[in-house]
Amino acid sequence: MRFTAPADFAAASWDEIAAAYDCLLAQPVDHGTVAGWLAEWSRLESNLSEAASLAMIAYTCDTADSAKEASYRRFAVEIGPRAEEKSVALARRLCAVGYAPPDLAPAVARFRRAIEVFREENVPLTAQLEETIAEYQRLTGGFEVEFEGRRLPIPQLAPFLQSPDRARREAAFRAGVGPYLGQRETMARLFDRQLELRRQVARNAGYADFRDYSFAAKCRFDYTPGDCERFQAAVEAVAVPAVARLRRARAATLGVTELRPWDLAVSLHRREPLRPFSDGADLTRRAQAVFDRLDPVLAAQFRDMAGRGLLDLDSRPGKAPGGYCDTLHSRGAAFIFMNASGVMEDVETLLHEAGHAFHAFASHRQPLIWQRHPSSESAELASMSMELLAAPLLDGPGAFLSSRDAAIARLEHLEDVLVTLCHVASVDAFQHWIYTDPAGCDARARDQAWLSIRARFEPIVDWGGLEAERIARWYRQLHIFLYPFYYIEYGIAQLGALQIWRRHRRDPGDALARYRDFLALGATRSLPELYRVAGASLVFDAGSMAELVAEVEAEIESLRAQIGREGLA
Repeated sequence: MRFTAPADFAAASWDEIAAAYDCLLAQPVDHGTVAGWLAEWSRLESNLSEAASLAMIAYTCDTADSAKEASYRRFAVEIGPRAEEKSVALARRLCAVGYAPPDLAPAVARFRRAIEVFREENVPLTAQLEETIAEYQRLTGGFEVEFEGRRLPIPQLAPFLQSPDRARREAAFRAGVGPYLGQRETMARLFDRQLELRRQVARNAGYADFRDYSFAAKCRFDYTPGDCERFQAAVEAVAVPAVARLRRARAATLGVTELRPWDLAVSLHRREPLRPFSDGADLTRRAQAVFDRLDPVLAAQFRDMAGRGLLDLDSRPGKAPGGYCDTLHSRGAAFIFMNASGVMEDVETLLHEAGHAFHAFASHRQPLIWQRHPSSESAELASMSMELLAAPLLDGPGAFLSSRDAAIARLEHLEDVLVTLCHVASVDAFQHWIYTDPAGCDARARDQAWLSIRARFEPIVDWGGLEAERIARWYRQLHIFLYPFYYIEYGIAQLGALQIWRRHRRDPGDALARYRDFLALGATRSLPELYRVAGASLVFDAGSMAELVAEVEAEIESLRAQIGREGLA
């Protein structure tokens, strides 16, 4: 059977798919034939990747549909781990030839690492892990709450968390955390299964623990666990005090002696929360107006996505939580998934995911899939930078906000940037602890470790009487269940994005041109080189972080003064 399009995989058996890989394995490969052989392999991977993505998209958009779940599980559990085994075999053929031109060298380095960490006995364990991931998505995708006489998916509580009525905010907070409290034991048992499987995978591959295995498997060539610990320490020294200053000011403005967790999202500068759009279609229209003003190429790409039905933005029952952008490698496009409920955070989420999408469009000009698909640290630089590049355009014709409200949105976004650094550090530190400390296998010890770590990075919030609710926060962090050790990338990329933002404030044209150049390179350069092209560098130290945090705080003060001159709206 020939696989010339993603649809060809819809009903194909694994034996038929394996035959396509085996055909490539059987071909003679040398320096004269390797380019054509690689192109054929890339087409196979691109089509299979897109077929798997489409199954995942269909399932996360409707986790209650058993047929969609079965299709997703088929790709994730039956096909994916076996295809990875075949890909490693093909990578061995390539590495044996010794073919590594400069624009393929990063991919070859990843191939060599994949060969090093691969163990056949881990294939069924990977399949079992995919089963647990589907279970987490099905469980959380079904969470709904009763609130003010309506049954709502949890994301639709976001507007109520911004209510000027403190009692209403508290009620919304408690409603949103309720399902996680109710399923805490179930989720703890699910994570126990994941933890043992992951530890066994690491042992099989010859690593001391799953952290060491993950850093190798994720091809983190340019930083180490020690660098991550330096990042955590720098955040604790620099970003945590900055967030503490913000929160003391928040408490004073709200007139409360102690900030409670339901006091963190309410606006300090408007009597009513920002409501920048009405529904997913309106969000799309207004975002298009922003991109039209930012850059014609990016605007055309977003318009193309909307026209082809590659946006699913509204929250609804049965939809998996969170948001993502998934690359459709065969067609050279992307799909954006999110759970919008009408709040400003949804706009930032769409801008973030659009940055990923623009990365997919730009890098598709690279000839091979491995040259297009960036590392997570590079991918998140694209997305977090887009949030900041588009922020000055939120108040244009047809866009989201008035001039004053756009200033409020920018201020609150910059505040959230500092909070994000603290959150990233806490999630990263928690995962380092889980996978290196033997106590990580004990559910109660995990919960207590989370409380201890969270206390280091979440200043000036009173969680008195809410220990279970504070613990539940890590159960809501889907990355811990679905993508272990995927979180430090957000911190690295946030600091890179702030450098691009700093450049954009001084020279918008140059910053945007560098950003576009970076997107087009895909995965053809090392991570430090990609950041350099974008106008940034990797930051783990307190000194460099302090410079960026100081500039963010200065801009927050400037925006506060601007908004304050106009009074409370």
